[in-house]
Amino acid sequence: MPSSSSTRPAGQRARDRVDPLRDDGAGGKPLAQLKGIGPSLSGKLEKLGLRLLRDLWFHLPLRYEDRTSVVAIGDLQAGQKAQVEGRVDAVERGFRYRPQLRVAISDDSGATLVLRFIHFRAAQASQFQVGSWLRCFGDARAGGIGFEMIHPSYQRIGDAERGRTMDCLTPLYPLTDGVGQALMTRLMKQALAVLPPDDALELLPPDALESLSLPSLGNALRLVHAPPANVDVAALQSGVHPAQRRLAFEELLSHQLSLRRQRMSIRQHRGPALQPDGRLSSALASSLPFALTAAQQRVLADIRSDLVATEPMLRLVQGDVGSGKTVVAALAALAAIESGKQVAVLAPTELLAEQHATSFDGWLKPLGVNVCRLSGRIKGKARERALASLAGEADLIIGTHALFQDSVVFRDLALVVIDEQHRFGVHQRLALRDKGLQGETRPHQLVMTATPIPRTLAMTAYADLDVSVIDELPPGRTPVQTVVVNAAKRERVIERIRKACGEGRQAYWVCTLIEESEEIVAEAAEATHAALSTQMPELNVGIVHGRMKAADKQQVMQAFKDGELDLLVATTVIEVGVDVPNASLMLIENAERLGLSQLHQLRGRVGRGGVASTCVLLYQPPLSLNARSRLEVMRESNDGFVIAERDLELRGAGELLGTRQTGEAGFRIADLGRDSDLLIDVQRVAEALLTDTPQGVEALIARWVGAAERFAEA
Repeated sequence: MPSSSSTRPAGQRARDRVDPLRDDGAGGKPLAQLKGIGPSLSGKLEKLGLRLLRDLWFHLPLRYEDRTSVVAIGDLQAGQKAQVEGRVDAVERGFRYRPQLRVAISDDSGATLVLRFIHFRAAQASQFQVGSWLRCFGDARAGGIGFEMIHPSYQRIGDAERGRTMDCLTPLYPLTDGVGQALMTRLMKQALAVLPPDDALELLPPDALESLSLPSLGNALRLVHAPPANVDVAALQSGVHPAQRRLAFEELLSHQLSLRRQRMSIRQHRGPALQPDGRLSSALASSLPFALTAAQQRVLADIRSDLVATEPMLRLVQGDVGSGKTVVAALAALAAIESGKQVAVLAPTELLAEQHATSFDGWLKPLGVNVCRLSGRIKGKARERALASLAGEADLIIGTHALFQDSVVFRDLALVVIDEQHRFGVHQRLALRDKGLQGETRPHQLVMTATPIPRTLAMTAYADLDVSVIDELPPGRTPVQTVVVNAAKRERVIERIRKACGEGRQAYWVCTLIEESEEIVAEAAEATHAALSTQMPELNVGIVHGRMKAADKQQVMQAFKDGELDLLVATTVIEVGVDVPNASLMLIENAERLGLSQLHQLRGRVGRGGVASTCVLLYQPPLSLNARSRLEVMRESNDGFVIAERDLELRGAGELLGTRQTGEAGFRIADLGRDSDLLIDVQRVAEALLTDTPQGVEALIARWVGAAERFAEA
């Protein structure tokens, strides 16, 4: 009778015979099982998120160096990264201006290269012996008597080692204190030596890989950690090599699965199925001095459909600046209030909270709705009254981070509206949602952002949310003309402001700093306010910035809104929530220092009335190529979605996500701009895995996302 082992597949029998680390569970074993990893090093590696063997496999290089060949010193070119070998001809330590170590080496080409070290130890200097041979790698640059390399990497070599270079590119990994490249490379070699066979490592269905013409995971990992000398270096450095595409596909897939599974988990809970009668929302709609756009009506229908369902709503409403998200949120809130429930509106800043409070007060108080405010600046008896109102008669509560505090208790919270949600951390949003938990019932969540999100980013980063887009501006809004002006023409701009204000218009002057800085070439708000007040004494010039007390900021903003101020000097604190229809001119100083999204948000503060408006982007030359591209995009387009797509191209998804912190770790290899063509297949494979092989879903999420997944539902 044959043994049981002989009936197993060949791959299984092979795995039985190899190192115990090399099996189906190899990736889950602790790194401490590798040679040389003790408690001290384990603690350092954990700072990089490296705890298990699989963490090391997927700790991917940031970039590569080509040390597979030796370049003759005589063939070096300026700006070239190169590896050279040379004999030490002279060693010189200088102290004229600061300590400096210079080592001259030469090779058979007859040319000389100087290695220059500004930071060095005496013991290091003694290592360079005249006549010994060195292998060096660094950036070649023009020096005083030929080429030089500043702080190159180097090693002493014997005659037998000359010309014996590496057979693969050298990966450079993310590091931390106490973990250098040499140590990381040694650990990676150990980890790759116990990489399981493909049939044990692979988690994707074979047809998915075949349709995309992608390599196996094992082959992809081996290549990215040790690219052979004949690899397509250009493709590798730009992240489009098939091995990198294979890893990017699986990483995007794991994040998609993590968010979708969280959404499925949330759907298993009950939501407070509301029963609005429409009396308040109809009264508000009829009292508004404008009609809702078709886009607003469509989005509002989506929200109302969610609110009457038995599952908790998780909906993101995005729209360009001025598209009317706030009134949609107010009408959504009335559906909960009509059902006898409470609504919490969360804003990231005191100023935006005050703006919302003003809007909601004006719309809802005439309808008999009890609107309450709670922020950090409300103290003493006023705070006690606000807290008592939250637990009692308050229908709608508007606040900042103060809503998260333990002392805040709601009577019956059914809807949480989070404005500019990317500015809140995961734990904060969970804390607010948890205040509305009643057994298995969770409050509905409506998330709003005035930052249009590129479709490719929304498909991946917001897979846990239903997305509604207000893609239409209210009638009467005139496009803002944007001009880009050199700071040398500042006086002409001032005259333009003087003329506009003299005709009864109002203007903003936006600065990027509050106080003078000797290190950054930027006009500070306080200095600018003083200078403009002197240059235009006939105008009333106000100032608002983030370090002012909330009450003072609100007072200044109200004075500007009431027309008591002609010109408002401000920092980017006015980026969101300010609505002054008479303001038709904005100047943004040092515009080259701001990102596209922020520039677009600021520009949205003008053009809110029926008068033609202008935004002047004042820049300090010389401009970098990236800054020039940003300013050109702003000049050419007023469409926030077009601008968002360009922002994704220029900055990448990581910066656009900012502090959203939904639980996704930052992508290790995937790039949403570069890899957007994979997303359709990612969604297709995700659907198949969730339906057919849910056990593979667990393993994929653990491999790429890990413990961060539990925060995704926020």
